[in-house]
Amino acid sequence: MAVAASALKKWAKVREFALGLPGAAEEFPWGESVAKVNKKVFVFLGVDDGSYPLGVTVKLTDDTAHAHALTAPGAEPAGYGLGKAGWVSVPLEPRGSPSAELLCDWVEESYRAIAPKRLIADLDAR
Repeated sequence: MAVAASALKKWAKVREFALGLPGAAEEFPWGESVAKVNKKVFVFLGVDDGSYPLGVTVKLTDDTAHAHALTAPGAEPAGYGLGKAGWVSVPLEPRGSPSAELLCDWVEESYRAIAPKRLIADLDAR
């Protein structure tokens, strides 16, 4: 199944945004791309090889953002028990999926939930 070009573009924007945050680094555990800060994952970016539906998984601690994310087409609490801690998996391909800008807002919220205070201060100083 080919990944839609628009979903790939969104994925690339979200990945670039995530890796531009203070102290962020990309790693590939389990064969998927993740962005980490302080050795902790703040966004799961999945794989872009077309083998899975393209999507992102973020930790949303704000109840409003969490509820909003779950209204996206195909969105669901993340598996492996992560959903109980506020993690939401959001597919990028369905019609009506969130814009890259909204996804980047959610990535930033996830980052702020995970990053140490000194790096959040660096982000706020930008």
